[in-house]
Amino acid sequence: MKKIATLFWYAVKGEEKDFVTGSINRAIVLLSIPMILEMIMEALFAIVDVFFVSQVSVNAVATVGFTESVITLVYSIAIGLSMATTAMVSRRIGEGDPEQASVAAVQSIIIALAFSLVISVIGVIYAGDILALMGGSAELIEDGIWYTRIIFGGNFVIMLLFLLNAIFRGAGDASIAMRALWLANILNIILDPCFIFGWGPFPELGVAGAAVATTIGRGVGVLFQLYVLVNGRVIVKIARRHITIVWRIIKRLLSVSVGGMGQYIIASASWIFLMRIMAEFGETAVAGYTISIRMIIFAILPAWGMSNAAATLVGQNLGANQPDRAETSVWRSAFYTMLFLLSVSIIYFLFATPMVRFFHSDPEVVKYGVASLKIICLGYVFFAYGMVISQSFNGAGDTRTPTIMNFISFWLLQIPLAYVMGIYLNIGPNGVFWAVAISETILAIMCVILFRRGKWKTVEI
Repeated sequence: MKKIATLFWYAVKGEEKDFVTGSINRAIVLLSIPMILEMIMEALFAIVDVFFVSQVSVNAVATVGFTESVITLVYSIAIGLSMATTAMVSRRIGEGDPEQASVAAVQSIIIALAFSLVISVIGVIYAGDILALMGGSAELIEDGIWYTRIIFGGNFVIMLLFLLNAIFRGAGDASIAMRALWLANILNIILDPCFIFGWGPFPELGVAGAAVATTIGRGVGVLFQLYVLVNGRVIVKIARRHITIVWRIIKRLLSVSVGGMGQYIIASASWIFLMRIMAEFGETAVAGYTISIRMIIFAILPAWGMSNAAATLVGQNLGANQPDRAETSVWRSAFYTMLFLLSVSIIYFLFATPMVRFFHSDPEVVKYGVASLKIICLGYVFFAYGMVISQSFNGAGDTRTPTIMNFISFWLLQIPLAYVMGIYLNIGPNGVFWAVAISETILAIMCVILFRRGKWKTVEI
């Protein structure tokens, strides 16, 4: 027990940086613990946020669901760019070249700021149209338009929070990424009820208050990240000499990012279409689905931390010319992730009703939330292998393969299947939930087959 506690403490402190030699299991633990803790806090915020918002109204929950299904396009760009950044930084660190890793980090920040500026302008101007397009009623748009405007207007903090943490992860400084997200989300959780309900000196902003709290919290997290990159004791540091535009690296980052962005834009567009289909069944169905998805994310995000650890191990070991060690790291990470998600799925299936009822008492909302949670969590075991292996392709710099698999799974299968089962066959929302479970399972099977072929070991970045 003492040995486990000591290993946990080493992982949280982040003092060990060498992940290309020694025990693979130790490397997985030291990288994944801070990444899992990081994602647990992100997941906790998602749960706390919907808890407070659900006390405002059903429309408030639906507003969050509609907005987040579109803002996932921002996440797609941020995650895609983060994938390329992690792959490039980890490869340079594996090669023993932290100076070039710092140059790559600055180029990724320049790209992120350019994207976020365009998104801010579009989101602020067309916030009402976005909610209307998603199927929101006139009343919902009137109540929720400022939530959508603030989230889109402040999207640069989302973009940078993802990206700067990708730099730390690629360098093996996962504990710094963990601290940044904990700082951001603890502040979010504290400010959420203050701005939503007007506690103390804070104004009562309703659902818009959730957006204000999120933007402030993540903004503080970004400031912390920037401070550490400039002044901290980290592997990748940004100095004045690095602040220059290097078009060669920008082009390479964009080339790799396109595949990563494509993966999540495809997934996000699928999420948007699913939410649009759910809107056909009424706003109570959307609210129940939104609550269940937050709970699903609560379990998926910690597992995503293990996936990120696998991506870093792949990048650094390929940089050190150890492809077999990289592959072994992936299979072990996937197995551990599967055990975790299997445990969660059992808990969710057995206790779905009281869990959903904790967030909302409306019987119709609870009915849809419980059905969604039970059906989707049936695919959790497969999700584990799909998540870890897909991220491992990305860690190697092969973002094209997961993009193609996502296109097949989400656009050619999930969306048509959700429409046919939910509307055409008149199964209702349950048809949409089954479409999610089935498509994610098929995606995992494709990931395993293609990963075994080993072409990812020869990708240059």
